[in-house]
Amino acid sequence: MIVGWKIHNEENSELAAKMMIEIGKTTDLKGLYLHSDNGSPMKGATMLSTLQRLQVIPSFSRPSVSNDNPYSESLFKTLKYDVKYPERFETLGEANIWMKGFVDWYNNVHLHSGIGYVTPSQRHNGKDKAIFEARKKTYEAAKNKNPERWSRGCKKWKWEESVVLNPNIFKTLEEKAA
Repeated sequence: MIVGWKIHNEENSELAAKMMIEIGKTTDLKGLYLHSDNGSPMKGATMLSTLQRLQVIPSFSRPSVSNDNPYSESLFKTLKYDVKYPERFETLGEANIWMKGFVDWYNNVHLHSGIGYVTPSQRHNGKDKAIFEARKKTYEAAKNKNPERWSRGCKKWKWEESVVLNPNIFKTLEEKAA
């Protein structure tokens, strides 16, 4: 789920830190990982000290590896391949208006394949469990009504307690920290 975003004419550590502080006012960030590229705004002292204060764990892509964060890369592709994505934005205000609409669609309408075809908001707010249970019952009822149409068992709508990026890497980082 996109919990915060900003568009500026420039990027720097101070702006990134301010955004994280704003996000921290509405979202519990303690113990979460923030994965980013190796850009100076994300590695700047202001940003890193802000993350430490918010108890957010910074994680960075490996040098010269452009696809280390499949969640972010997937989001960027979804954004840029949107049929309404303009060739260019004439103003910062225009970019902000477009992005606000995209974030609303992404969080509240878009059924995300990586989280079982629920919206990011449904997952974030814990509504996905009930959706998976309802799907399971619907599939079982359909199979019971027409068993000849089913060559295999029902699709497993399995709820995952956590969805994480590179779980083995984070496990290693946690072990080193302990």
